Amino acid sequence: MPTAPLKVFITGASSGLGAALARHYGAQGARLGLVGRRAEALETVAAGLDARCHVADVRDAAAMQAAATAFLADAGAPDIVIAAAGISVGTLTGEAADLPVFRAVLEANVLGLVHTFHPFLAAMPAGGVLCGISSVAGVRGLAGGGAYSASKAAATAYLESLRLELQPRDIAVVTVAPGYIDTPMTRVNPYAMPFKLSAQAAAIQTARCIERRRAYTVIPWQMAAVACLLKWLPVPVYDALFRNAPRKPRGLPT
Repeated sequence: MPTAPLKVFITGASSGLGAALARHYGAQGARLGLVGRRAEALETVAAGLDARCHVADVRDAAAMQAAATAFLADAGAPDIVIAAAGISVGTLTGEAADLPVFRAVLEANVLGLVHTFHPFLAAMPAGGVLCGISSVAGVRGLAGGGAYSASKAAATAYLESLRLELQPRDIAVVTVAPGYIDTPMTRVNPYAMPFKLSAQAAAIQTARCIERRRAYTVIPWQMAAVACLLKWLPVPVYDALFRNAPRKPRGLPT
């Protein structure tokens, strides 16, 4: 008996990891709902795939509800929902110009998860998977990256809470915390990025975590070892090593 194609809803699908995940699942014949802020880029990713595009910003709860409603009407309840949208940018608390940037980063990287998952929860079947993309940057605070580090630490904690809430329904919540991925967001970084993955390699590893319903995974494995070390470094040692580390450029990405 033929197996029905997976139904997968992905945010941040116009570039980077989200786009690579769309192509990965699309190559398997999945029926896709793709969300992004840039219509032309989104259509380019969707070309040749069984995909419906939804132009929306994950910070906008009403727009995400509309995108989810359209997907549910078109394809039915998804098997997998992947929240891959996010903002990575340097910030400094002392700079007034960065105050709205802090808000944008926190809204996209934390509330964006909520806005992505909420519209599907009532319809999500047992055996379904919600996947949120966090980051190794949430393990410890990074100088010059307060908004991003804080948002990813919050994302990891939120996803853990959601995982516990949905276990009785047999809905898995999978947290993937990548290190560096070769995307437009990281190409502006003025420092070395060890163990950097291509977007395609990161998508393959993320899909493997989803298939195995893994609660929390740092990718790649080398970065998982680094994250473990960073987590347990004593505060004085961590401060001495990282207070003068190179910083990500400031300025909200377009």
